[in-house]
Amino acid sequence: MKSIEAFLTDTFLQAFEKCYGETPDSKILQIQKTKKEFTGDFTVNVFPFLKISKSKPEETATKMGTELTKSHEEIQDFNVIKGFLNLSFSDEFWIESLKKIAQKENFGYSEPQEETVLVEFSSPNTNKPLHLGHLRNIFLGDAVSNILRAAGKKVVRTQIINDRGIHICKSMVAFMEFDPEATPENTGKKGDHLVGDFYVKFDQEFKNQIRVLEEEGLSHDEAKEQAPIMMKARETLKKWEAGDPDTVALWEKMNSWVYAGFDVTYEALNIQFDKLYHESQTYLKGRDIVRDGVKNNLFYQKENGSTWVDLTDEGLDEKLLLRADGTAVYMTQDIGTAILRANDFPGLKSMVYTVGNEQDYHFQVLFKILAKLGYSWASDCYHLSYGMVELPDGKMKSREGNVVDADDLIRVMKENAKEQGVDRGNYEELSSTEREDLAKKVSLAALKYFILKVDPKKNMTFDPKESIDLNGDTGPFIQYTYARTASILQKAGGVNTDFTYSTPENYEREVIKQLYRFPEIIAEAAAKYNPASVARYCFETAKLYNTFYQNTPIFHASGENIIQQRVLLSAQVGKVLKTGMDLLGIEVPERF
Repeated sequence: MKSIEAFLTDTFLQAFEKCYGETPDSKILQIQKTKKEFTGDFTVNVFPFLKISKSKPEETATKMGTELTKSHEEIQDFNVIKGFLNLSFSDEFWIESLKKIAQKENFGYSEPQEETVLVEFSSPNTNKPLHLGHLRNIFLGDAVSNILRAAGKKVVRTQIINDRGIHICKSMVAFMEFDPEATPENTGKKGDHLVGDFYVKFDQEFKNQIRVLEEEGLSHDEAKEQAPIMMKARETLKKWEAGDPDTVALWEKMNSWVYAGFDVTYEALNIQFDKLYHESQTYLKGRDIVRDGVKNNLFYQKENGSTWVDLTDEGLDEKLLLRADGTAVYMTQDIGTAILRANDFPGLKSMVYTVGNEQDYHFQVLFKILAKLGYSWASDCYHLSYGMVELPDGKMKSREGNVVDADDLIRVMKENAKEQGVDRGNYEELSSTEREDLAKKVSLAALKYFILKVDPKKNMTFDPKESIDLNGDTGPFIQYTYARTASILQKAGGVNTDFTYSTPENYEREVIKQLYRFPEIIAEAAAKYNPASVARYCFETAKLYNTFYQNTPIFHASGENIIQQRVLLSAQVGKVLKTGMDLLGIEVPERF
């Protein structure tokens, strides 16, 4: 189905050329839904065309409206408000649209394309469990992957595991210092939580040692440098980079605990990846590429032996790529990771990096370096930048243990869902297994939707209580609406398409108009890498359908044909809500 915008663009430009003998640039055409206070379905702003028409706004709009209604039977009527042309589509158009929506099983999806897009998301450190900040990253990356796939792309879902560096060594040192016999089994803790606890212990002991050294007369900076536990962490890092067997063995053991913990959390969130990369491997590739870049005069070395790239001609600055001792920085490993990925997926068109907005400049530099190295796909790489997610009472700091742990949040949300289900009497006829399944679906819908409905670039505050409300802009409200459509289909005994269609009433027409927009919404969300567009659309669709449901009889309608038409409409609303929520990584239950 051609979108309304595409249809109106073609028809308007053709009509304009017929009326004024010139075809204007389609980019100046502005189309929007007609405001509720006016009659019409869609509105065209004619002001941008007055230089060509050389007539008043009202005259231009009237002339265009007359030509459009005369040459296109889909456009039934028009009215003009100053320089705005309000167009009304025919009842036949909307009925045919409903039929086409019903006929298309994957309505909203585009035809498959050959180009491959790689989406990186999650990418945690192996020194702590996943927390609320990670969840925004994970949900964004997962949803964008789904949306790009719906838009026809081949999608590779991946993450880069940050498994090397001084922060990893801090947990290792604390483990050896405080409890070298601890394991997930003998402590009863998930592996990622156990390692994260050692990371917090390191920071606590580090602060204690700084305070003692300052009391002995050292400055704060001197105390930080000379604190014994930090010196051990630096020594551990050197041993790891040198391949010391005992150090590497401890690193592998503790990382394996963390990976097992991550897997449990990902399973609870219904998150999967196609391929994993590890920083401990990719930084070596990046280091080799940077060294070759020096030989090819793409990069340069300073007198101290450090390697840099000069991007001042690109409007940026000089960027360190290798330290004087030859060790890698984050940029080095990102260069290596990108090129490894391109080699792994020869049809790769672009890469999407889901990373917080504090790294905006880093990715500007990375993409410029990749282009400088001659990779054509570099210009299509995209940084899916997002703002901070906070609690109502403030920020989180991992090293201080002041975080909202992802596992705890999942558990609390599930308990809240169970309590609400009991209060509403929803669980009375369900088995214990069915109750658990419904509570999981409702709690994840609350969590994911509340985060995804916010534009990624904005900072946000997550409110667990508000997120699970059935009466607001929430995931559970949309789930409830879907369950309502499922109940109607069950009562009707299924969907029938063999009936005589009737002129849709106002509320029906508004719902059909909303459904028609779905492919356009997916295309827009894919183009802007913004799941919030899909979330808003699902909420608007649920609201419109509930208004229709409350004001338009279905099973008590005057005639079997009208009943069948409204059941069919309910089925299409359910289909679109299910697809839309699936794109957000949210399941919808058949009953609520």
